[in-house]
Amino acid sequence: MGSSKNWAVFIHPSTLKLASFIETLLEPVLCKETAKKIELGLHEALVNAVVHGNLSNPNKVIRVRRILTPKWFVWQIQDEGLGIVKNKRVSSLPLNIDVNSGRGIYLIHKCFDDVRWSPKGNRLQLSLKK
Repeated sequence: MGSSKNWAVFIHPSTLKLASFIETLLEPVLCKETAKKIELGLHEALVNAVVHGNLSNPNKVIRVRRILTPKWFVWQIQDEGLGIVKNKRVSSLPLNIDVNSGRGIYLIHKCFDDVRWSPKGNRLQLSLKK
């Protein structure tokens, strides 16, 4: 785990055992209300990275870079997958509300002020104003 005062890199196995990992990622967030909001968004993004990016392959990993600036909290989440195609990066609820998936990206957009994808689509940058 490389770290400095302003950024740190975390590597996590591609599993859905995420609670303590998310806790670690949230350490610099002192406001409980803000932390709860970020926790939901990070959880959705990490689940997507494990299930859709790494296809639940336990031999793959998720890399997260946490960046702290004077005005922003930033998390960059990267999986080892092929990436999500541009037209699937939509921030809308599924028409059928009872479907098992399809709400994650919508929730991620609701939890963060800025959401950006790498051109390939296997890295997601989530930012929240402090």
